[in-house]
Parts: sequence; structure tokens; C-alpha cells
Amino acid sequence: MSNHVYKTLELTGSSSSGIEDAVSTAIAKAAETVRNMQWFEVCETRGHIKDGKVAYWQVTVKVGFTLE
Repeated sequence: MSNHVYKTLELTGSSSSGIEDAVSTAIAKAAETVRNMQWFEVCETRGHIKDGKVAYWQVTVKVGFTLE
């Protein structure tokens, strides 16, 4: 097994349908320009309330990727 060095990047995704979708949205967007993503960690979850209901979720994640 080789030794890896990781760099982390912090992202915040949002979704009106749920927490998992907010995470997926953030990772999918990062995947457009970041290579070698290996893991993520959910750091913070919050949401926006409108008319007494959850309007959307915001999830901040740290994404780790290996350096080339």
C-alpha cells in the first residue's frame, strides 16, 4: 500500500429535497474540476425556513483528495 497525501476542500451544497441531495450536489459540482476525490466528512447541517416549513437544506462538507 502506498502512502497518500490528502488535501481537503470545504464545500457547501444546498437542496430543497434533503440533506443527502445537498451533499451529492456539492460533490458533483466539485467533480467537474477536482480529480482524485476519495472521501467526505459532513461538518455542518443547516436549513432555511419559509412560511413555517423547511424550504431547503444547506450542508457543509470537507472533501479529501489525493495529490498527484
